[in-house]
Amino acid sequence: MSAKPSLFKRIVKLIWNLVNGTRKLLLNLFFFGFLLIFIFALTSEDTIEIESGSALVLDLSGVVVEQKRPVDPFEAAMKSGRSNGDGEILLADILDVIDNAASDRRISALILDVGHLKWTGISKLQTIGDALVRFKKSGKPIIANGNWYGQNQYFLASFADTIYLNPQGSVEIEGLSRYRQYYKSALDKLKIKAHVFRVGTFKSAVEPYLRDDMSDAAKAANKALLDDIWLSYQQTVSHNRGIEASDLMLSGQRYLVELDKAKGNGADMAVNLGLVDKLASAEEFRLSMVELVGEQAKGDSYKHIGFADYQSLVASHPTLNLQDTVGIVVAKGNILNGNQPAGQIGGESTAQLLRDARFDDQVKAVVMRVDSPGGSAFASEQIRQEVIALKAAGKPVVVSMGSYAASGGYWISASADYILATPTTLTGSIGIFGMVTTFEDSLAHLGIHTDGVATSEWSSFSSTKGLNEELKAVIQRHIERGYYDFISLVANERGMSLDEVDAIAQGRVWSGVKAKQLGLVDELGDLDNAVAKAAELAELDKFDTKVIEQELSAQEQLIQAMFAQAVSYLPQSQLQNSVLQDVFMQLESAINEFSSFDDPNNLYLYCDTCNI
Repeated sequence: MSAKPSLFKRIVKLIWNLVNGTRKLLLNLFFFGFLLIFIFALTSEDTIEIESGSALVLDLSGVVVEQKRPVDPFEAAMKSGRSNGDGEILLADILDVIDNAASDRRISALILDVGHLKWTGISKLQTIGDALVRFKKSGKPIIANGNWYGQNQYFLASFADTIYLNPQGSVEIEGLSRYRQYYKSALDKLKIKAHVFRVGTFKSAVEPYLRDDMSDAAKAANKALLDDIWLSYQQTVSHNRGIEASDLMLSGQRYLVELDKAKGNGADMAVNLGLVDKLASAEEFRLSMVELVGEQAKGDSYKHIGFADYQSLVASHPTLNLQDTVGIVVAKGNILNGNQPAGQIGGESTAQLLRDARFDDQVKAVVMRVDSPGGSAFASEQIRQEVIALKAAGKPVVVSMGSYAASGGYWISASADYILATPTTLTGSIGIFGMVTTFEDSLAHLGIHTDGVATSEWSSFSSTKGLNEELKAVIQRHIERGYYDFISLVANERGMSLDEVDAIAQGRVWSGVKAKQLGLVDELGDLDNAVAKAAELAELDKFDTKVIEQELSAQEQLIQAMFAQAVSYLPQSQLQNSVLQDVFMQLESAINEFSSFDDPNNLYLYCDTCNI
């Protein structure tokens, strides 16, 4: 009998040794394999050279952002591949590359290759377009080339002197829309109660839980906002291309007429309408560029250098600031509590950056670049308090609004000395809401009930038990107070009466142009204008600029550098073009967006319209 346990132990030990040995083997293979890739990347890296007369290929792949998020190295490895379009491109890097190329004698032309550019706010696209206009002043041509142009891609392409399109391609201009899903009937069928508390006629973030369709007020506000943004788009593109706005957005009937004229070929129709200048296959475009800038000394392509390689050559290195400085703090993303990584806003972490600027003797003024739809009311106030402290320290604060600075994004902006927005910035959304979901009816339907005792009616609350009328009234009262605080803040900081603010608040979102007319912002302009204004308020004649941001630890810098070198040598991900993967990623993003909200009072200043 004693032999059986001994035999069992030996078998278990054998299995464990096998599993453990396999684990160690795999880990060692991964480690040493990665180490070899890294060494190979370092030792085989060719020196980047630019042939005289080369074209700069602005091959933008991914999403243009104000500030990059830290990338998990293992996630980067799993999604490896140079042009999968999943990455982030820093707006400042694009502007630096374009401006440097304008004065670089080695660069003779700029080629726009934006086929892999993902959704990017029109405000950022306009900023890139302004840089392209500056490039044109050098006398160097801009050429756009694409197999297909979507709305975002075509906006940038319109700044080119010549637009090429593949003969089998098309230009798809669809306009803007705002549609969403509504869940009231589904919640009713599941017997789930959504207790919503809000103030503001146009605060529509919670409408999907209360209705099965968009309210008339939300439709009116959304239509007016879309019309403003689309007017700016049409005016810019029509001016760039020298065409009528009516040729940009065709009615269904005219589209068919123009398509028939082109014998059903979308590319020919684009030429007929003046949307593009020439049709060319990849080979025909290559030959045209060889004729324009010459052939490479090595290889059979035209002389050129890509965006990433050129950016690595001209990237500005950290310099020692020896004079007065305008500090730039980026507030990008949803406003969350606590400490958040770079590329997101944290009540503690973003406040700390502003505090760093306050105690830096060289920083004489601060520009806060806000690109946020809002989030936690508590975290928003933490950040605003640091803005007040900066002003009290005698350092002017100027806000530069990006694609959106609404709701909580406007809250953290309101106390600045001066506010600038772009014409297409989405801002306002001055309102507040809260929501508590309870499941007492759905659980009861399944035969599950909640019962017990408590020392007070407050401690007895449970999502499985429901809300009593007194608790509902208390929550609503807090929401109303939050709204009053919001409009009082805006009235005090913007020199308006409560009634004036209330009339333009109610959760309504405005374009930058309308916000300027309504007094919510002081001036229309970009980040450069904001920096100049901050220097003016601080009475600085000569000054440096410095981005005040979270610093990576030595370990994080090493890991990022290693993977930056090695990732291009790893095999392409086989999932990068999966439609199903895109769907799951969108779903995950939506879930993470709302599940991450963690306001201690469950009060949110959030603009749901800002994903237009």
